[in-house]
Amino acid sequence: MDSGWAPPSWEGPGLYALPGQGDGGHDRLGQDRPGQERFGQERRLPSRSGSFAGGTGAWLDRLGGLRNFVRQELVARQLAEQLAGRTSQRVLDIGCGQGTQALRLARAGHYVTGIDSDPVALGVAQGALAEEPAEVRDRMQLLSGDGHQCGRWFGPRSFDVVLCHGVLMYLPDPDPMIASLARLLAPGGLLSLLVRNRDALALRPAAAGDWRAALHAFESDRYYNRLGLAARADRLADLSVTLSEVSVPLKHWYGVRVFTDNAPDDAAPPVDGRQLAQLLEAEDRAGRTNPYRQVAALLHVIGAK
Repeated sequence: MDSGWAPPSWEGPGLYALPGQGDGGHDRLGQDRPGQERFGQERRLPSRSGSFAGGTGAWLDRLGGLRNFVRQELVARQLAEQLAGRTSQRVLDIGCGQGTQALRLARAGHYVTGIDSDPVALGVAQGALAEEPAEVRDRMQLLSGDGHQCGRWFGPRSFDVVLCHGVLMYLPDPDPMIASLARLLAPGGLLSLLVRNRDALALRPAAAGDWRAALHAFESDRYYNRLGLAARADRLADLSVTLSEVSVPLKHWYGVRVFTDNAPDDAAPPVDGRQLAQLLEAEDRAGRTNPYRQVAALLHVIGAK
């Protein structure tokens, strides 16, 4: 059945072709640079945030780990709650990576455009999409590009939902990106941001006994993440001000990874289904409840236009 949906007009870099869409694919390979957050070692702490370039290989290697599993499951639950009663939404996922959330939303009946500048991550997303039923493939497109230019590539009010997860932490200033994405939202649209929580930034290094990095976190929003990349954290209060300034005021917020953030990189989700369900329920409740959500590693912030 023809839904009548057509993807928003694209005026940016070339389409990252899906099956049957032409000659797209890996025109270049990213340089994988696996890393880890190193505590207890003398290392110059970052004075500015970097980029995700070089972290793709390590990120993809850890997709099946407990920490990423908890992140993706909680964010999916929270998005489902915010999208309850909304059908056939036009969704833009900036920095979609391997496509976890984009695919879930397409399966739920929404029309999803995923954008990422990393060809390796997009290749993983392309492979996953190719395994989906035809009706899901028809509702999703993957594009190669940088979120900074989306305001030029798509017209105002092109989307009902915009996701920007794990992206702002690699930008020196989140405000221009948030303003650009806000212009793409239709009236009543939702903006979903997933950021590192600056108000809890000292907890991870302190738990590992790296007191130098813990003390640094009280004075700066810059840090090295577990991929070994320089990154930046945000405060909820600051994001709330920015969202109000771009006419997408804060609607709701959640904490993500309260109890499992310090799990080892190679820790796997529990095999026992009952134990896994209890773990996710505990994380879910903590992410909705003060004071627990205030010290979560990540903040999932929802703005509404």
